This record gives sequence, C-alpha cells and structure tokens, in this order.
Amino acid sequence: MKLPVAAQVYSVREQAEADFGGTMQQLADMGYDGVELAGLYGKSAGEIRACLDRAGLQAISAHVPMSDFEGDLDKTVQDYKEIGCQYVAIPYLDKERWYGGSRFQDTLDMIAKIAGKCREAGMELLYHNHNFEFEKTVEGGYQLDAFYDAIPAEQLKTELDLCWVKAGGADPVSCLQKYSGRCPIVHVKDFIRKDGEVVLVAVGDGEVGVEKVVPAAVECEARWLVIEQDTHTFGTPMENMEKSLKCVKAK
Repeated sequence: MKLPVAAQVYSVREQAEADFGGTMQQLADMGYDGVELAGLYGKSAGEIRACLDRAGLQAISAHVPMSDFEGDLDKTVQDYKEIGCQYVAIPYLDKERWYGGSRFQDTLDMIAKIAGKCREAGMELLYHNHNFEFEKTVEGGYQLDAFYDAIPAEQLKTELDLCWVKAGGADPVSCLQKYSGRCPIVHVKDFIRKDGEVVLVAVGDGEVGVEKVVPAAVECEARWLVIEQDTHTFGTPMENMEKSLKCVKAK
C-alpha cells in the first residue's frame, strides 16, 4: 500500500508568500497529492481553496495556533472547513500550556472545546510534536505520552513528527506503533547532527531511517504522509521538497 503524500507549506513559505498559486502548481507538478497549510498568506479561505483546486491539490490539514482558535473559534474552524481540510493540527504549545505547566488544565479544556467544533464541521483535531515533548515526567515516562493519556483519543489524535521523535531520544517506529490507529498524519522529516545541533536535510539524507518509518506508518493506519523541512541549509526549498518526495515515494 502506498500512502498519499502532502507538502507542509511552511517548507516553502517564502515562495508561497511571493506567489501562492504558482508555488502550489509547482508542488503539484512534482507529484505531491496535497498540502498541509501553515497560515493563509493574506488570502481568504475561498482564495486558498481556488488556488489548490486549480493545482489539483487537496488541503488535507492545516497547522493552526491556539491563539487563532481562542481569537475566533467558529470562524477559524469554518475557514478551514471551506478550504476542505480533513484535519487541523495544533503545531506547538508553550511551556505554560504544556503538560505540567501552570495552564495545562486550560489547555485540556480548550482542546475539548476545539475538538467539539471540529467534529461538528467534519474535521479531526491533531497535535504536532517537537522534541521537548520527549522530556521525562517525574514518573520516568515521556511527557508526550502523559499528555495524550490526559486526553480522550476521540478528542485529540497525533501528528507524529518523526524527526523530532528521533531527536528527542525516542524510536520513531516504536512511537508509531504506540499510537497505531491514533496517528492519521505522519510528518516525514530528516536530520543530521552537526556540532551537537539538529540540522534538517532532505528526506533520505539523514538518520531518521525512511526505509523503516514509511512502512511502519502504513502498518499503523496512517492515512497521509507529510514532508516537511523547516530550514534548508543544503539546497533550495524546492530542490529539497522534490528530492524528499522521490525518496518517500520509492519506499
């Protein structure tokens, strides 16, 4: 089984800012099946939908900050429904809102509220991890697991970013297996370590192990793979997105 592959638009954000429609067409021409949005680049939901329709791309998901939901929950959800998203993902939580933070209960309450609105609109809510979520709890487990244990699976599903899983000290395949059935979207992202720092690279050029994680994602009932590369130390954004796609589609 081959999963469809989407591009996280944040990977090509400067190009999308300059020419959103043209950038979407370039991604489609490379062979991407869809995109995951990270902002609307000053366009209305209808304009975004029209650009994607012209390119033949599906908007499978969008990264939506908590502040957007808190500012106007109804409009935010309706905008992404109009665009055609199946999922919306909270991309990050600050330390106060995160597990063990002073506002963690506020986070849980807000997630329940957002999830309810998403369900009414026919969408599902996800959370996208970085590496700090793999710090340990006082009990010795990963904070990410404690976070998900505190939230019913029907409210919040996972969007595992396998680069940050690995960089955080966990095993990507084991993590996928742990969240089998709860991880409809998987971020396939790669990295090397240079002078103790994580440096992002095209998929297949780093240590995540694409030959293992792509089959594991299929086995764990993922529905989409998303290629993301936040920074491009080597090569241009478009070169890297094309190289990564070819690598993933070959697995």
